[in-house]
Amino acid sequence: MSSLRYRLNVGAIIKRSDGKILIGERSDVAGAWQFPQGGVKKSETPLEALSRELQEEVSLEPANYRVIESNGPYRYLFLAGRTKEGFGGQEQTYFLVELTGPDSSIEVATEEPEFLRFRWIEPREFKISWVPEFKQDVYRQIFGDFFRIDLK
Repeated sequence: MSSLRYRLNVGAIIKRSDGKILIGERSDVAGAWQFPQGGVKKSETPLEALSRELQEEVSLEPANYRVIESNGPYRYLFLAGRTKEGFGGQEQTYFLVELTGPDSSIEVATEEPEFLRFRWIEPREFKISWVPEFKQDVYRQIFGDFFRIDLK
């Protein structure tokens, strides 16, 4: 049996001062909502990857947020037979970041957008059915760790 390799990845929960969090609808899967996330390059630390991913995916500059906490690692496997860059799954560190700039500092990326649009929701409004089944256990763990919410 071959050893399974996990791709290092970061995810971001962006929270406004009113407690609402940002979710994005994926551009490749209608009705799938998730947090911004992306791979950690070999030359990067997780915090550097977080900064790059937030700029690439939601146009959020470091001057407009601050990191509050992080948790992980969280792991999930890709669907059977699928790999990404030779990896069979992802190992994620999630960061809770506080938006310190205006909502307008967040925009859909113009080049190869990962998201069609964004919504601000209360953490308790998140529906586990919004993420693919193979990511649901990770999202349950994330909501438990960061918000003490048991997603059903």
